[in-house]
Amino acid sequence: MRKNFFYTWLIVIMALLVVSCSDDEDEDLWGNWIKLGSFEGIPRTGAVAFTVGDYAYVGTGYNGDEDLRLKDFWKYDPVNDYWTQIEDLPGVARNYAVAFNADGKGYVTTGFDGKNKLDDLWAYDPSTNTWEQKADFIGSGRYDAIAFSISDKGYVGTGYDNNLLKDMYQYNPSSDTWTKKVSVGGSKRRNAVAFVIKDKAYVCTGMDNGEYLGDLWEYDPDADSWTEKRKIENDANEDEGYDDDYEIVGIRSVAFVKSDLGYITTGGPGYPGVRTWEYDPIEDLWTERSEFEGSARYSAVAFTLNNIPYVGTGNSSSVYFDDLYKFDPNAEQDDDD
Repeated sequence: MRKNFFYTWLIVIMALLVVSCSDDEDEDLWGNWIKLGSFEGIPRTGAVAFTVGDYAYVGTGYNGDEDLRLKDFWKYDPVNDYWTQIEDLPGVARNYAVAFNADGKGYVTTGFDGKNKLDDLWAYDPSTNTWEQKADFIGSGRYDAIAFSISDKGYVGTGYDNNLLKDMYQYNPSSDTWTKKVSVGGSKRRNAVAFVIKDKAYVCTGMDNGEYLGDLWEYDPDADSWTEKRKIENDANEDEGYDDDYEIVGIRSVAFVKSDLGYITTGGPGYPGVRTWEYDPIEDLWTERSEFEGSARYSAVAFTLNNIPYVGTGNSSSVYFDDLYKFDPNAEQDDDD
């Protein structure tokens, strides 16, 4: 009887140690999320965001009505934590579009209007609060693509047009022209992310052939070439000690940049998540940071203003969000913010 009592307590103590270690591990993660005032438009998912100067612009998306997409746009003032509605996107309402900034303007292209995969391009001029239609995207109409900006040029690629894609195109706002570039390396993909550090773009995550993708690619626009970096998942071919606990693969995540480091958060494989990962392009390694403190979600928006990252909107199943958080990766986590 005494022996059974001893073993019972031993199991309890071991379980408590596991929980304690897990809690310590969570507490060791660095970075603090701070909740801000809500996005003033209706809750939505699959919206787009771009920045021009000291302001961010968020619009389009889907709010759960099967027959309704959105085309409203809102300007965010980070100093006053304040939203102002601007001119609606003149094109058709859409979700899962992409956006980029170039030459002092914001651009929106591609997306899905509920029936059609889109290829129109719209430029927003914040100085006049007006939109102007530009040359159509020369790739196929699509959604779930990626977009980024380098040296006042926009880049759009990958996605879904009834087939998965890996092509890439450059937009030059000075000539209002598109040019086909070398396709992204590795697999075709949709629902991927892209971010830019020191005039090089990085593309990863997404899905192809029913599999979550674990490759990471760096794009050099001067050479128009892609270089594969270390994988974002466990790779038996890598040196010992690399990526022991990477859990970055997934779909519908968001990415942002702060101080020449890249970040991926939310999204996930099979269900929406909150994990946050930091990428150092010099070391070509990822470090886990504190979890996003909002609800787990897919298809949020992310942007960086004055070197401060922001994440908001998105959905989890039938719940649509209108919250907004900012992130300081160099601060200790504070659950009371």
